[in-house]
Amino acid sequence: MSDVFAGARLVVVKVGSALLVDGTTGTLRREWLKSLCADVAALKAAGSRVILVSSGSIALGRRLLKLPAGELRLEESQAAAAAGQVRLAEAYADMLAGLDIVAAQVLLTFGDTEERRRYLNARATLGTLVDLGAVPVINENDTVATAEIKFGDNDRLGARVASMMGADRLVLLSDVDGLYTANPGIDPSATHIPEVTAITHEIEAMAGGSISGFGRGGMTSKLIAAKIAMGAGCDVILARGETLNPLAALRDGARHTLFRASVTPAAARKRWIAGVLRPEGALVIDEGAVRALKDGRSLLPAGIRQIDGRFERGDAVVVKDRDGREVARGLAAYNASDAERIAGKRTVEIEAILGYRGRDEMIHRDDLILTGNGT
Repeated sequence: MSDVFAGARLVVVKVGSALLVDGTTGTLRREWLKSLCADVAALKAAGSRVILVSSGSIALGRRLLKLPAGELRLEESQAAAAAGQVRLAEAYADMLAGLDIVAAQVLLTFGDTEERRRYLNARATLGTLVDLGAVPVINENDTVATAEIKFGDNDRLGARVASMMGADRLVLLSDVDGLYTANPGIDPSATHIPEVTAITHEIEAMAGGSISGFGRGGMTSKLIAAKIAMGAGCDVILARGETLNPLAALRDGARHTLFRASVTPAAARKRWIAGVLRPEGALVIDEGAVRALKDGRSLLPAGIRQIDGRFERGDAVVVKDRDGREVARGLAAYNASDAERIAGKRTVEIEAILGYRGRDEMIHRDDLILTGNGT
């Protein structure tokens, strides 16, 4: 049986509150968390980087603050999140430290994945953490998020993170072992679906709306998450997470539903750059830079001869040769003002010119796609 994580460079794992926190006592399921962290260590040892998206702060915090049962007011939820997040982060840090892995707490709001500047900052921070071998533990910043700006559930937060980071796999650990033709708790004739290649209307109908028995977010939210991640070239695995070592169980063939993306993360990202984003400016480059781009290399400041337009860091720009023909499109690592100052300069000169150490490239090859013939 094939390993569902084989070849995955980056795996995002979403963990729900019901898996982490005992529903009766409101306490952390420490033995389960220990087994999950062991699974994370095994994935890392196999060559994958790992990001965790974890609920649980409100569930832990409401017990600490002795809040009553039932639905909490917004300010009570935010208070519970503030108290519980400390315990949640501490637990992950302790468990992973025992495996010689550094945990890093990252709290995000919906705006951090929507607003371009905040998106870039979050992406850069998470990328640096995983490159350094750490495991980011992400949760929604419930202490500041309101109903209008919330993700609503961590299924969608996990999908946004997977999309933002170009992950190969998103694992949604749930209380069901995959997608069924109907709710198996209601319809005994419901059958399990092992693989989905597109979220069609027929697939959406199988979710039956928000079904509380399918976890806090409902099967509908999991399909929404799958659609987001698949669009970014990320395969999604929906699996039961209640047993110990849930990721190891998946590697050993535990039942699940695989939502298979039709493109790779890199191809999806480049398609987005080429066809979705509106260019805010243009860079005119010399013949040597054109050849470098065709060879699959990044665009360095030294090859730029002219800056047109007013753009900010992270905006899409058109790259043209000296005859005005479009060569490529990409995401600028500097705003137009800074780009003008370092155009034609060597990478080693950037810090002295700008007063800070930025990226070596004007456009990194991962953020660039060839779109024209050039020279």
